Amino acid sequence: MPLGLRGKKKAKSKETARLVEGEQAGAGVGSLPDPPVPARRLVFHTQLAHGSATGRVEDFSSIRELYEKIAGVFEISPSEILYCTLNTPKIDMEKLLGGQLGLEDFIFAHVKGLKKEVNVYKSEDSLGLTITDNGVGYAFIKRIKDGSIIDSVKTICVGDHIESINGENIVGWRHYEVAKKLKELKKEELFTLKLIEPKKAFEIEPRSKAGKSSADKIGTARGTLRLRSNGPATMEEMPSETKAKAIEKVDDLLELYMGIRDIDLATTMFEAGKDKNNPDEFATALDETLGDFAFPDEFVFDVWGAIGDAKQGGF
Repeated sequence: MPLGLRGKKKAKSKETARLVEGEQAGAGVGSLPDPPVPARRLVFHTQLAHGSATGRVEDFSSIRELYEKIAGVFEISPSEILYCTLNTPKIDMEKLLGGQLGLEDFIFAHVKGLKKEVNVYKSEDSLGLTITDNGVGYAFIKRIKDGSIIDSVKTICVGDHIESINGENIVGWRHYEVAKKLKELKKEELFTLKLIEPKKAFEIEPRSKAGKSSADKIGTARGTLRLRSNGPATMEEMPSETKAKAIEKVDDLLELYMGIRDIDLATTMFEAGKDKNNPDEFATALDETLGDFAFPDEFVFDVWGAIGDAKQGGF
């Protein structure tokens, strides 16, 4: 389902700025051209989350290409990878790899494990599930609300990939499509989920070549590599604290209103509204860029409020 996301103009990094200044200072009649500056080589370390040796991946521009690189290192099919977490091998939904990758992040790939088929009786309208996806066709459970219908079914776990609903294969669906399908299931009826849980192992500590836990590297990188579904990856500076908090708030509102969490979608919404003057302009921008979602008015106003708070704080 095309979303028509707008491309965003990126600020020059400090390294690029210094290069431009150097070129201007050295320019002149008869001066020799500066030697070409070699492109920075980005290499990331990776392991299989259930346990493996450490591998190295580089030269990728998207989540799909990254999965292919990881699969090549460990000689598995890319389709075996459910999702990746950063700096921890645990099934930690707060550490999921999304559209951005810190330059010092250690990547743990979670692969397919046990298959499960579960029957659930929908006694209430809300199942208590938050759904996300890995960007290449696998939707999975990101959060289960305490005391909800799904919480009472102990065989359903956070991190489980949803393969089918009532026999309908949903591989390739985006998370919001899966959430909509679950919401539309009739109340007071039984439905069937086919799930695949990630392969697990006993307690595993992160390993790195330096002999220290890769978790020690969290937050040490100043920049990030932004992965895209189309086009090359780009280097970006870390967002300001005010902007980061606003985007996190939008992500929280996505979960509250839509039953999904998607930091990239939240970022897109923030970017769509940061230069708008009122809620009407913001709503129009959302319709132009994300019209397929049909966001409710209350949600749009709350998101606008979060963006307005960030504007007052400065970013």
